[in-house]
Amino acid sequence: MKPHVTLVNPPAPSGSTGHLPFPLLGLGYLAAVLEKNQYEVDVIDCQALKLSYEEFKSEIGKRQPNIVGITSNTLTYKSALHIAKIAKEVYPNCLTIFGGPHVTFWDDKALQECPDLDVVVRKEGENTLLELVQRLEAGKSFRDVLGITYRRDGKIAKNPDRPYIENLDGLPFPARHLWPIERLRKYEDMFYIMTSRGCVYWCEFCATVRMHGRKYRIRSPKNVVDELEFLNKTYGATNFTFCDDVFTVDKARTEELCKEIRNRKLNIKWNCGTRVDMLTKELLIKMKEAGCISVWFGVESGSQQVLDAMRKGISTAQTMRIFSWIRELGLKPVPNVILGFPGETKQTAWKTIKFVEKISPDDVGFYNIATPFPGTPMFDLVKKNGWLKITDFDKYDAATPIFETPTLSMKELREIREQAFHHFYLRPTYILSMFAKGGMIGLSATRTAFSHLLGAAKSKLKRP
Repeated sequence: MKPHVTLVNPPAPSGSTGHLPFPLLGLGYLAAVLEKNQYEVDVIDCQALKLSYEEFKSEIGKRQPNIVGITSNTLTYKSALHIAKIAKEVYPNCLTIFGGPHVTFWDDKALQECPDLDVVVRKEGENTLLELVQRLEAGKSFRDVLGITYRRDGKIAKNPDRPYIENLDGLPFPARHLWPIERLRKYEDMFYIMTSRGCVYWCEFCATVRMHGRKYRIRSPKNVVDELEFLNKTYGATNFTFCDDVFTVDKARTEELCKEIRNRKLNIKWNCGTRVDMLTKELLIKMKEAGCISVWFGVESGSQQVLDAMRKGISTAQTMRIFSWIRELGLKPVPNVILGFPGETKQTAWKTIKFVEKISPDDVGFYNIATPFPGTPMFDLVKKNGWLKITDFDKYDAATPIFETPTLSMKELREIREQAFHHFYLRPTYILSMFAKGGMIGLSATRTAFSHLLGAAKSKLKRP
């Protein structure tokens, strides 16, 4: 009898937004690989479906899985532990498996902290999970399966890493049909696509590259556009986000992808994220001709000193030049920023805030708080220096300071971030420019500004 697998995305902590209501690509790929091999698989996405723990317990009770695979990032780690406990309560004999970026670097600790957890799958999980399911089906031991950490003879054993998947074209498209797509599209009519894995850079704060490696692996332009065309025909999808770590590492491949979109006459709109040192004006033009409407970047800081400390490998001058091209071409630039990286001061933080207003006067992606995620050099640095003040992973949401340095306290950082949003959206030039672009946009800008004022007032009332 073939095993039945249920994959779970746990609830986000109370007060956190979690992820947007769209199918998680990681779970989607895992499910697709299992389906391709004729295994019964379903998904319970507690965040997308807004399920509580009790509702999850009821839902999994209907499934009768032999294997429960649970994904988590740092923010949802504690929630994942609770999900494993519930799964074992309902089905004591099920095999519980954790995967995702957090447990890749917290594997032994996860097994120590959770007696209801059986196996941790580290890094990319498609081939590892498939082999685990096949071993269970055959009644064989999985003690020599690559890429797992587990209990053996009362002790925690860590097998060698599994090699990264080289042929990404060999992966089936994510099993999006296991989510209630039409229901989710009422919240956001956007489909997310991965066209590559890995990153050639090694920023001090980034845990993603430690999940997918430094070797940049790509899907072919044909394979990517096959998926775009499939989603367009199946769901009528016209809006897409390419959520690669860096979309334009291979410029020739990006050009070929844009050409393939145009050749198939796909009438779509899309956005992507990349680095300012991996674009040319000519490439941006070709991207726009293929339907690109927005590009988001990790600007991170307006201080070169802080950028160098992050090992970001870019300059503020590069950022200025790229953003001028983007605005000139009529694309929407979205800068993402990190405040509070070790070495940050009040002066460098405000230098960043003013820099963002200069390069992207219409919008800002996020003013993220520097968060030392396990598996990053930043985490090791903060721990080594005794700066870490909050160890509750429910607070690791990139909006809450969890450490402080001799140059910037948590209280100061919290206030700077709050002021950054207010400073950006309450500028008269911003509101006037929004009104100039159209009445509804101007009204939206006014509402955004008002909400920030209201938020500031409420936060001051709550603050002890």
